[in-house]
Amino acid sequence: MRYSVAMTEAVAEQARQHLLRPDGQEDVCLATYTVSTGKHRTTYLVTSLVLPRADDRLIHGNASFTGRYLLRGAAHAANQDCGLAMLHSHPGGTGWQRLSSTDYDTELSYAHIAHQYTGGPLLGMTLAGADGTWSARIWHPGGTSPQWAEAVRVVGPMLKMSWNDDLRPPPPRTAAQVRTVSAWPASQDSIARLRVLVVGVGSVGLDVAQRLAATGITDIGVMDHDVVKELNRDRMIGATRLDARRRRRKVNVAYRQMHIATTAQRPQFKRYPMSICTTEGLAHALDYDIIVSCVDRPWPRAVLNTLAYADLIPVIDGGLTLAVFPDGHMRSGSWRAHTLVPGRSCMQCTRQLDPTDIQLDRRGLLDDPHYIEQSGREPVSGAPNVAAYSAAVSAALLTQFVSLTAHPGRRGVPAPLRYLLSTHSLQALTDTTGEFCQYELDTAIGDGRTPLVLPEAPQPDGSRWPVFGFRWHRVDVGSFPSAAIRWLHSVIGGTSSRSPQDR
Repeated sequence: MRYSVAMTEAVAEQARQHLLRPDGQEDVCLATYTVSTGKHRTTYLVTSLVLPRADDRLIHGNASFTGRYLLRGAAHAANQDCGLAMLHSHPGGTGWQRLSSTDYDTELSYAHIAHQYTGGPLLGMTLAGADGTWSARIWHPGGTSPQWAEAVRVVGPMLKMSWNDDLRPPPPRTAAQVRTVSAWPASQDSIARLRVLVVGVGSVGLDVAQRLAATGITDIGVMDHDVVKELNRDRMIGATRLDARRRRRKVNVAYRQMHIATTAQRPQFKRYPMSICTTEGLAHALDYDIIVSCVDRPWPRAVLNTLAYADLIPVIDGGLTLAVFPDGHMRSGSWRAHTLVPGRSCMQCTRQLDPTDIQLDRRGLLDDPHYIEQSGREPVSGAPNVAAYSAAVSAALLTQFVSLTAHPGRRGVPAPLRYLLSTHSLQALTDTTGEFCQYELDTAIGDGRTPLVLPEAPQPDGSRWPVFGFRWHRVDVGSFPSAAIRWLHSVIGGTSSRSPQDR
């Protein structure tokens, strides 16, 4: 199992303001965390700080916790059903920080208290003041040495990564990357180490995956449960007649094309022939640092919308529409692109996701000809698409990726963008977060996120309908029920399931 740590830009800035003192001395504070468990990676999500009071720590060049402060922080974390983190600064440090003997003794001696109060391991973190690099380690119960995280990500309009070079060294640069590196020499080592997942590898996703490979990124995953058909070939550049004839999986075509395009010396590409809406697909997605959403179905987009906030994995999303006059001439078209991170509105708040459509998609009604005819809706699949135009969407998504990771002009991703083809106008949309947006209320909730693959039970007449009876669960820490779950229970009514507080 690999380990990583993530926090929002707001939490990281609050910690920086506290830990980096004007007098240059070290400082300390406590924090709470939840857990996000992937297939091969566990991520600790720092949720909030427990700042010290005047007499809670001793500042003497170095800094130390008082026992009273530690117990207060541990009790607070336990009451929140969270784990406990200890943060301290090395004001003159650069890069990933190791533990001094004093740091080691302090964290080791307090790890058992954290476990006794919260049931989870102690998370230790260090901020290097000279360049802002975070380092992190996990003290599991009973251990005498910590497990080091491979990376810490600070998630906001600018994604900022701190890397453990021992566990995740920068890949070697190659002769094929000279022009790429020259565009961002200070960023290539970080960008090339990112784990990026492309969900949906049709016309847009296949193009995005190949260009990410050409950029030198070593770890790219592609996820799609579909196969190549003849009607896909006018948009899937790289798919062949033989691929369509043999109905090859789209992920296998993407895997082949990424290997053709890659400039990395030792690429580690992965393919997942499954849906993001399955338990297995979700677990694999949680192993990645960035997800590119190239799907148009409401249900998978709702899953990705949730992960962007609950698990602090930036999701770059986009799509296109084309309209035709009754006489057969093109009327207009549009594409949109946006990045889902805390500090930017979610898909529902930007009116890109309708909650009703999510349930219809889950029940298969959006592909049911009888339902479509009766409801007067347009079918989701089979919408017009043109390769010469869909390339604009992949370019827009890749531009979002560059802004998120390379921060041109020291700025991050913009507000959601929409381009109108008929008027050749680019619009920055002004949608803001809804007051009761459940997705954004559940930021950094991790494994306590709203269940994404809901159980179904047979009805007396033989039909199958979703059952909204959620089972509360606890995985060490960080599995408290989300705001969305609590809201659904208040509206629909609970079952025999009980919250942890009721047990």
